[in-house]
Amino acid sequence: MKKNVLNTDLTGKVAVVTGAGGVLCSYFAKVLARAGAKVALLDLNYDAANAFAEEIVAEGGIAKAYACNVLEKETCYKVADEVEKELGKCDVLINGAGGNNPRATTDKEYFELGDIDADTKSFFDLDASGVGFVFNLNFLGTLIPTQAFARQMVGREGCSILNISSMNAYTPLTKIPAYSGAKAAISNFTQWLAVHFSKVGIRVNAIAPGFFSTKQNAALLFNPDGTPTARTGKILAATPMGRFGESEELEGGLLFLVNNEAAGFITGVVLPIDGGFSAYSGV
Repeated sequence: MKKNVLNTDLTGKVAVVTGAGGVLCSYFAKVLARAGAKVALLDLNYDAANAFAEEIVAEGGIAKAYACNVLEKETCYKVADEVEKELGKCDVLINGAGGNNPRATTDKEYFELGDIDADTKSFFDLDASGVGFVFNLNFLGTLIPTQAFARQMVGREGCSILNISSMNAYTPLTKIPAYSGAKAAISNFTQWLAVHFSKVGIRVNAIAPGFFSTKQNAALLFNPDGTPTARTGKILAATPMGRFGESEELEGGLLFLVNNEAAGFITGVVLPIDGGFSAYSGV
């Protein structure tokens, strides 16, 4: 099995990853397993999570998939009980479930006169239920699993929660107001949780990924001929390192923040992993 980059040792610990059927969160699950953790992969799509769990087991790790809707409290509590029974009490929780929705996205970056009556989805056409869905998926989709699994952490030293924020939380991106607002809420909630659980042995932090190129978003970032889209050009121009991140470059931040020996006095921080995007003023 591939060794983790920081030699973080999670042997004997139980790690829970929500959204583990996706590209990045399945990678997080593999990283934690390679560090020695027994990993529970939670996703609404059980088959996707199970496929990744099987890959971990094939590598020599311990992993089990669970079907879980992070917006259903009763389901999350039931899954938490199953994880405790089958793997043990949760030591590390990665709240990875989240995402955007087209109903909460405008077609254009800037509103222009005439857009109200034009055949374009402007700010005034945003669907309230779509906006609500994005806020619920990201915020409640972090809050509810935390309620379910932090019950197993309280009073036990060395437990850690890691939330997934975004560059949107610092400065909102155009077109996606709901997602930007929801991720800002995640950063704020991370700080709130860090204070709230500070007396009972739970550290709470977050990572804020910049722009990463994955199979899931390749069609949005690149044209069919492989050339970058106009939006990609803007992203790269605003990223001092001049490139997209690779999934593997999230590993160090993840392992550092869940490592109680290395980061035992760190709680309530949101770590940008962004190639300098958040530091660049554009001038």
